[in-house]
Amino acid sequence: MGVHIYTGLNREQREAVEHIEGPLLILAGAGSGKTKVITHRISYLLEKGHASPENILALTFTNKAADEMKKRVERIIERDFKELWISTFHSACVRILRRDIDKLGFGRDFVIYDANDSLSLLKECMKELNISDDLYPPKSMAVKISSLKNELIEKIQNIEDRIESVLNDIYLLYQKRLKDNNALDFDDLLMKTVLLFESEMSLLENYKNRFKYLMVDEYQDTNHAQYRLVQILSSGHRNICVVGDDDQCIYQWRGATIRNIMEFERDYPDAKVVKLEENYRSTQNILDAAWAVVSKNLYRKEKRLWTKRSGGERIFYYRASNEIDEADFVASKIKEIYEQEGILYSGIAIFYRTNAQSRVLEDSLRREGIPYKIYGGLKFFVRKEIKDILAYLRVVINPSDSISLKRIINVPARGIGNATIEKVEAYAKSGGINLVEAIKIGVLSSKLEAFYNILKKLETIVTTDSASEVIERALEITGYLEMLKKEGTDEAEDRIENLKELITAAEEYEERGTHPVDGSGDKGIAGFLDQAALISDADAISDSSGSVSLMTLHISKGLEFPVVFISGMEGRIFPHIKSIDSEKEMEEERRLCYVGITRAKERLFLTNAEKRRIYGQKMYNPPSEFIDDIPEELISQESGVRSREPEDRDKSFQTHDSRLTTHDLYFSVGSKVIHPQFGNGVVLQKDGSGEDTKLTVFFRNNGKKRLALKYTLLKAI
Repeated sequence: MGVHIYTGLNREQREAVEHIEGPLLILAGAGSGKTKVITHRISYLLEKGHASPENILALTFTNKAADEMKKRVERIIERDFKELWISTFHSACVRILRRDIDKLGFGRDFVIYDANDSLSLLKECMKELNISDDLYPPKSMAVKISSLKNELIEKIQNIEDRIESVLNDIYLLYQKRLKDNNALDFDDLLMKTVLLFESEMSLLENYKNRFKYLMVDEYQDTNHAQYRLVQILSSGHRNICVVGDDDQCIYQWRGATIRNIMEFERDYPDAKVVKLEENYRSTQNILDAAWAVVSKNLYRKEKRLWTKRSGGERIFYYRASNEIDEADFVASKIKEIYEQEGILYSGIAIFYRTNAQSRVLEDSLRREGIPYKIYGGLKFFVRKEIKDILAYLRVVINPSDSISLKRIINVPARGIGNATIEKVEAYAKSGGINLVEAIKIGVLSSKLEAFYNILKKLETIVTTDSASEVIERALEITGYLEMLKKEGTDEAEDRIENLKELITAAEEYEERGTHPVDGSGDKGIAGFLDQAALISDADAISDSSGSVSLMTLHISKGLEFPVVFISGMEGRIFPHIKSIDSEKEMEEERRLCYVGITRAKERLFLTNAEKRRIYGQKMYNPPSEFIDDIPEELISQESGVRSREPEDRDKSFQTHDSRLTTHDLYFSVGSKVIHPQFGNGVVLQKDGSGEDTKLTVFFRNNGKKRLALKYTLLKAI
């Protein structure tokens, strides 16, 4: 073997690797080597003869994580295992559905709609139902439908109000139109797989018997559909191993259920629990700061990370006068670290709670001449030119895909207007055929005939040429490349560069030589389209560029950097104002802070601003309560805010009016307060000034109260 199975494992990691019979919960704290445990456990099962490659299913959330696991297993065993299923949840589901979705009435050549395609179809459904976009915003309806699918709800059974009635009508028509288009959206991949297994018991038995060992990474991020899928697949041999950290559950807003990991032992009473608490990433000061924040949560499993790297530099806290001062501090400190300490820009990251915070940071970085890259912006595969050319290929592979067809029927412009498209749709509907067949049979115009001939030319190459060759030929056959060249603008040139990058992406896919779903050696366009549909934000993040990384705290999960800056550490920003009414959401904010802090390996900087202009408004925010949670001995503080002299502070309390002015400063939105009758609370709203100041305060035990400042006994804490 290339690497011995036990090499580099501590006692707890080895214990987890060797436990192979029955349910196993591995509570793996940040930086505790969970990937090593999973890959060594897979290697142990194979090397000791407990399982063949086809008997193991390992599920995770990003292609990047899945690829890393495969590489590590192959390094340890020194063999290439094609039969080994290590993939994302969604890739595994596509693999299953490609073989048997016909049992649910879909074609095996179904296409996968991204969020934009899904929204387009949803809007069509709402238009068909004469439902107002203003009363029922399509994006809001899309979120609700996603939630229904995550909960495996096919139809709302007990409709309680008008909104639910409308939502149900939209949902049912949307699902019907998806089926008409032989398409699945992202949530369908999970839901349809569960429904397939629940309706086809013999098929489920085959998979249950095949997968003797099931492993799930990042279990705290699973939603109900994923939970159910894992539950039914592991119900045979019951050798289910889940790895996760409840302290890193930060995706409840998109369906993740912390209950899944918190109640694993209730689901599997005979489960063995192994805690991985030794951290191999951060200094002890950073770990202690993270624990100080997250330990305030009540709904968590007790654990505390430690490291042999005792001490470390103190956490640097900078209180800026405003957001520009904050951004300038971050930029100048990064330049200092780069120039004086030799840390590469790629080893530095800036995190923030919301994307709106990045603009002022970018301005300061540009002024300092610091290269940077923002993650989580517009994804490559949703750019117009990329979606356009891939839409041509999707239509050729799946002629029922009306969303893709309508996207490109007049791109490049060929004189086919909405009236013509409506005639084609009517013809298709009357004949019970798809739009491509309607164009072929109806021959409603010479322009449509020319478009159909383009599709026929593409059809001759999609099954014979490689993915990169198909894309290159498609750019010529469709006239798309010629259109951009004739346009001759800088924007058109950028789009051409993006299309060249698309060809490069296809070439890299071919070089890997492995189909992203079924693991075969297929290099065709169908596999590449699957890969494009299944890619995630985290898959696009690389540490190879010489740039500072900017990203939201959510995107930072799973990454690590020698130096980390967390900006905007102030009330209303972080924790987010939407969370202060809910202890459940506040606990998620603390977990998000824990995730951000534990990304840092050597040095951590926390920054905030006394006042900040954001979303077009000026806000005066107190420091984040998370900073208060961190013990003073762990922090080194510097301020960009000039403090008043002691005598000025005394003068401010000499008159009633000046006392109110001072309270005006202390009682800003987001301030934590205490009242002798109502207890602890947070200021939600502030109206007026001076003697006329009125505060709306949310008290944890007494709800919302509106108080006149000059009469209340409220105190800032």
